[in-house]
Amino acid sequence: MVNFFSFTGNVIAIDDFMAGNGEGCTQLMSVQNENGEIVNFVVSPTTYFVDQAMVLIGDRVTGYYDGNAPAILIYPPQYQALVIVKESPYQNVKVSYFDNQLVSSDGELKLNLSPYTAIMLRNGQPFTRYPANRNLIVIYEASTRSIPAQTTPSAIIVWC
Repeated sequence: MVNFFSFTGNVIAIDDFMAGNGEGCTQLMSVQNENGEIVNFVVSPTTYFVDQAMVLIGDRVTGYYDGNAPAILIYPPQYQALVIVKESPYQNVKVSYFDNQLVSSDGELKLNLSPYTAIMLRNGQPFTRYPANRNLIVIYEASTRSIPAQTTPSAIIVWC
């Protein structure tokens, strides 16, 4: 189980990151939040971009990384980006482990599935099983104000 941590801010730089023979395939995305804190995300070909969004300098994004993964001790901190979400006023995204009741690991969101909820793998292929007890990328529009908040997602991407 991945322990998803996140950092949200505006992209202030995107540069090539020299990693082995994959020159040009990996980038370093610098993100600065409203407090002036900066995080560098290593964006590789395996980083999942929600909606395959094109991210440019100035865009507001949330980068998700494995909080249990080893990280080099430098400033600003540098993490391997697992998921990048470009902020949109039309949708919300939650990246988390969801238990057998479809409640996120932080207890903040409960999923109510409908026949119209698209459930797929990261490669866009359908996922035909019940998505509980898995790491999920959940895309939804609105949620209740209850604890946990409840939503019927428009899409779920299963992180196998």
